[in-house]
Amino acid sequence: FLQASGNTEAASANTKFDLSHEGANWRNNFFIGALYSENAEFATAERYEARYQTDYKITDRLSWFGALSGQQDHFSGFAYQATVSTGASYKFIDSPTTQLDFSLGAGLRRSREETLVKSDAGEVLDRIPGVIEDEAVATFSSNYEHHLTSNTKLHNKLLAESGAENTSFADDLALEVSMTSSLALAVGYGIRYNSDPPPLAQSTDTLVTINLVYNIP
Repeated sequence: FLQASGNTEAASANTKFDLSHEGANWRNNFFIGALYSENAEFATAERYEARYQTDYKITDRLSWFGALSGQQDHFSGFAYQATVSTGASYKFIDSPTTQLDFSLGAGLRRSREETLVKSDAGEVLDRIPGVIEDEAVATFSSNYEHHLTSNTKLHNKLLAESGAENTSFADDLALEVSMTSSLALAVGYGIRYNSDPPPLAQSTDTLVTINLVYNIP
């Protein structure tokens, strides 16, 4: 959270919740994230995203997954993007210091473009919805985590979806330094990309963050 007042009026906040549970036969991963910012007069960013993936273990390394993902970004030119997919996951590295897994699959993406009507100052005055489109996509995701030291780790999460009309990906890289067993500081860099955005919309959004992290014991 960041707030400025006085000669400059601005506020911004971002939050993420990442949960993973692994049993004898199933592994479940759930993620939600939100971003909001405003200046003295109007909002300048607002994004919500969620992902869920469940894996059935075929072997210790190979599994079959089903996944749901969705994003609503009020400034991307898309009213929403949502995908359901299925495919195979594989753990390439599973050591005490490094974990790396990949998922490759296929699915269906539903999206709806919208035209943003803005003032000269950049305020969104109106949102004109477009048609709803369904598209078959190939999906790829990866999760990477590496402990550089006993209290410092690097992790990266990537989700990519490619169809005939649009290719999108979301990537989050973070360096996390633990202060206690539960609290850490993280510096992050995130990218959201669409190869074919709606008219007047940019293809790439980036975000640099410094966050307080609470690790649930």
